[in-house]
Parts: sequence; structure tokens; C-alpha cells
Amino acid sequence: MKEILQRLLHGQISIDEAEKLLKTYQIDEIEDFAKLDTARHLRTGIPEVIYAENKDDGDLVKIVQHCSSVGNVMVTRLPEDRYELLKPGLDLIKDKIEYNKKARIMVIRNNELEKEGKVGILTAGTSDIHVAEEARITAEEMGCEVLTAYDAGVAGMHRLFGPLKKMLEEEVKVLIVIAGMEGALPSVVAGLVDIPVIGVPTSVGYGVGEGGFAALYAMLQSCSPGIAVVNIDNGFGAGVFAAKLVKQTLKD
Repeated sequence: MKEILQRLLHGQISIDEAEKLLKTYQIDEIEDFAKLDTARHLRTGIPEVIYAENKDDGDLVKIVQHCSSVGNVMVTRLPEDRYELLKPGLDLIKDKIEYNKKARIMVIRNNELEKEGKVGILTAGTSDIHVAEEARITAEEMGCEVLTAYDAGVAGMHRLFGPLKKMLEEEVKVLIVIAGMEGALPSVVAGLVDIPVIGVPTSVGYGVGEGGFAALYAMLQSCSPGIAVVNIDNGFGAGVFAAKLVKQTLKD
């Protein structure tokens, strides 16, 4: 982008030519199967994110390789066994790769991020940790510091108060609260704090709670105001929303 503007400044291209170059700069195509939004991080503050599910392995490797020179890249919903299958095709960028098997996220890091602003993440149980880790890495890759406390659900309320107190003392600006089963924890937390709470229902449960719908409905129906709810198992969406909220507070 700077190169295009410098060429315009020095009279090497016309305004119309510069406009055309800037428009095409934002989209990069890979063969006939992918169109990359190369300016997303500048426009939205979200790094390039590649959703791995349902993509052909060969196509996924090509996309990751192509994106690896643009900036930091996240590959989400990538289970460990599939990551191991893809590793040989990513050998040229292996020094840039970090993989978290709980979050099922691969990060290709070209630039170190300066962390500013804090997000807190709470889970009701250990079965929710994979969603929490997805949220944590997402918020961190958007430049936030993240504090976590796992296994602090309503089945043992005494486990909640210590971690929650610490997060408030550390001045987190938003809390991501993750729960399956009946999804009660976000309602409890929202009744105790004066900061926004993002509820994340998980597909942990059985019977009427199977698939996470009981937790979703409970969070949507909460009598504690101040809760925003994302989709079932959507740790990524919660991490993005939390980071955007935090960045808004830093502008003041």
C-alpha cells in the first residue's frame, strides 16, 4: 500500500491507476479455489483466519503457505491428527508455526504482538477448556493479555470467587464465561461484576442438554443483564468480540 502511494506521490502513476491497484491489493487469488482478503487485519483488526474444516488438505497447505508472508495467520478447527498430516507440506515455514492441540489452532507468526488490555476467561468445567483455549489464543492474537481460570462452575461455587476477585483486581475489561450442561455460570458472574460478560454455551451435556442447546437457551434467557451470547462452542467468536471491546476502552 505504501509503495502504491509513493508511486502516486512521485507522479509515476495516475490517481485512477492508484485506485485500481489499491482495490486489487486487497484480494489475492490462489488458483481457482480461494480468494484471500489480504487487508482484513488493517480494516477490522482481526488477523487472517483460515477455517480448516471441510477444506481439502492440499488446498489448505497452499492457502497457509500463501498467507504466511502477509502477517500473522490463524488456522482454526485443526485437530492434532490432521495437523500432523499437514506438517510435511509446511516445512519451509515450520519455524514460524505454533500449534495448540486443545484449542485446535495453528498460528503462523511473522510478527510479535504488543499486548495491551486484559480479558478474563472462566469455564464451568474441564470439559469446556478446548473452547476456552480457542478464545484465549484468539484474543491474544488480537493483542490482548488474557487471564484464565478453569473448572469454576456452579457445582462448587466456592471455586469461583478467588479467580474472579483476582481478575477484577487485575482490571480485566471483559469476561468470557464458558459453560455447558445448564449453562448457569454466565448468569452468576454477570450478577457479580460491573463489566461486560460474553456467554459461550458448549456442547457438553446429555438428554435435553445434548448439543449445547439447553446452555444456549439459558444464557439467552438469563435474568442477569449485561450478557452477550455467542454461538455454541464458538470460542473464536467470543475471543474476537472480547478483544474488540477491550480495544475500544483503550481509545478513551
